[in-house]
Amino acid sequence: MLRQLAALTRPLPAAGPRALALAVYSGATGEHFEARESGVEGVACVDDAARASTLLYRLWAATGNDALKHWAEGLLEFVLWMHAGDGRWHNFILDWDGARNIDGPTSAAGVNFWQARAIFALAEASLLLHQDCAPGILTQALEMAESAAPPSDVRAIHALGLMAVVNRAPDPRLTTLLVAWCEELAACQRDGMLMNSPDERGRPHLWGHVQEGVLADAALLLDRPDLLTLAASSAEAVFADLIESGFDLPHVHSYDVQSAAFVMDRLAAVTGQTRYAQMAQAARNWFDGRNPGGAAIYDRAAGRVADGLDDRRVSDRSGAEANVTAGLALEADVRLLGEARGWMQVW
Repeated sequence: MLRQLAALTRPLPAAGPRALALAVYSGATGEHFEARESGVEGVACVDDAARASTLLYRLWAATGNDALKHWAEGLLEFVLWMHAGDGRWHNFILDWDGARNIDGPTSAAGVNFWQARAIFALAEASLLLHQDCAPGILTQALEMAESAAPPSDVRAIHALGLMAVVNRAPDPRLTTLLVAWCEELAACQRDGMLMNSPDERGRPHLWGHVQEGVLADAALLLDRPDLLTLAASSAEAVFADLIESGFDLPHVHSYDVQSAAFVMDRLAAVTGQTRYAQMAQAARNWFDGRNPGGAAIYDRAAGRVADGLDDRRVSDRSGAEANVTAGLALEADVRLLGEARGWMQVW
């Protein structure tokens, strides 16, 4: 997948001499094209660059390969350039000259997914690098997040970023804020399941649903066994049967599966129960064919992850989100680490 991420990576001189961005989508023959699900969105976004920088920093920390660190730094430079002020971000650029999409519904500045993912990317980079990465912007962003009431799936990412900050530099005020955010997540539930928003009906969507993993980690940090109990019971209700079925749903995306693996990994780490580790691995095996289509979503020979499985058919597209989220799900995979150790390309 590093090969596909490299094929999607392009310099963005408007954002700085080392700035890099990821093309959002790639077709069957490798052509890049813009996102248009909500009108004209753009060619590259903070959502993808922030998550990719986290993946690459983690692979650098695991392998010591500085080429990965340089790649991550270029993506983070783009993320910082897209800061709109006051702790908020624009998400998309409209073209490779760097024109920002400032008012589109998936790009306007606010307290939303791309703001939360930028927070997490900055916090995680600071934790792994043992240095402050844009501390003023990160402080602003956390204050802006605190002033808002986003849906739970966004708040969960805020909480992940906040935990990275607290783990690096314990702070009583931020710990109190983490408690409040965890209470928000815990309160948004129905029929024993943590929901992504108060208006959601039925089973919560899996795309970006990581609340149980967040509460499991927070339970350990805050000494709150009640949060762990809730996390475990919700994870059983939301994920267990779907993982067992190989994600037998009409449409499944890489991010759905990464979310499931993340939750089960965190529960395994906090509880020590092997059953959760087994479910995490079963979820990851979806990429290698443990799915109703019996199809490899991650073509290891070609080095690309398909965008998803639709009615048991593998998509012929391979965009940024699919490859980044697969990388985050498989970051400890022996073959991926081997590829990362030998990675040579530097932009």
